[in-house]
Amino acid sequence: MYFGSPKSEAAIKKVTGIGGVFFKAEDPKALVAWYGKHLGLKTDAYGSTFWWKDTNGNDCSTQWSPFKEDTTYFEPSQKPFMQNFRVDDLDSLLENLKTEGVEIIGETQTYQYGKFGWILDPEGNKIELWEPIDKAFQ
Repeated sequence: MYFGSPKSEAAIKKVTGIGGVFFKAEDPKALVAWYGKHLGLKTDAYGSTFWWKDTNGNDCSTQWSPFKEDTTYFEPSQKPFMQNFRVDDLDSLLENLKTEGVEIIGETQTYQYGKFGWILDPEGNKIELWEPIDKAFQ
């Protein structure tokens, strides 16, 4: 017996968490050192990685990273920051977003630590979507 309308296909999981906060800085190296010294962030050359557990108890990470202020990584956005969201199935999500009229930027890229895709929101903010492989960081 069904209550409500039966679903013909499973809903696509969209964002599952925050993957990172990236922003432009005049001197990223000095800024990372400042946050390490004064706020106690465990830092490395890329910023700081925060570890947490998902609802299934799996290790997950979120990255905080300053980029040099002349970076082109945030383009075509003119904003001094970029959001990174963790996703479950990047390819399916991008296909779904494309059918919804969301602007997809470039091609997906795969690395040992996950797969990445990019979109623009209506205000021109570049959003990085990441299907992570967290164990690559451990």
